[in-house]
Amino acid sequence: MPPSGDGGKSLRRMRSGWGDPLDEAAAYLVSKATVRVLRGDITDQDTDAIVNAANSSLLGGGGVDGAIHARGGPAILAECRSLREARWPRGMPPGEAAATSGGRLRARYVIHTVGPVWQGGGAGEEEILRRCYRRSLEVAEEHGIGSVAFPSISTGAYGYPIDRAGPVAIATVEEGVARHPSIREVRFVLFSSFDLAAYSTIAKARWGR
Repeated sequence: MPPSGDGGKSLRRMRSGWGDPLDEAAAYLVSKATVRVLRGDITDQDTDAIVNAANSSLLGGGGVDGAIHARGGPAILAECRSLREARWPRGMPPGEAAATSGGRLRARYVIHTVGPVWQGGGAGEEEILRRCYRRSLEVAEEHGIGSVAFPSISTGAYGYPIDRAGPVAIATVEEGVARHPSIREVRFVLFSSFDLAAYSTIAKARWGR
């Protein structure tokens, strides 16, 4: 897949500072933003915002969603309840995104987005996933957020194959940082070595050398 814009030059490989000390973080210059791919705990990130792979209820759940609510504290849940009441009484639609404060997290904001449940690829899952990343970056810009950390949306309990989700995530973030130059840094924070290897391979093929 050919790179776009300035081509995205690989900056360096460096120790991530998160998770296993043997894990490395790859950093790429994409448009005017730094995009990092690393293994770690998304609730530890010091970016302006982290993205929550939420469910439609916005009331917490398992995986990343549960970890963010547990660590961020009750303020996040209270704001999510307000979002439900004001905008989505029947639940946030897949592909939509909205921000709350970060509660007790290091990040000032949490951007909540609902990914698609994998149904074999013929139910519009790719476009919904693309919209998750696109809307999250739009919300970031609306709130003056300059750095964002993403998990791998929908590749856990929702069953989206990571080898199909990763290219969508990488390509949509590339488009997004070109469209929103105020976003200076994006991180893909992967939970497992398997996920890190998948995203690293995709990012290197698109941006690196």
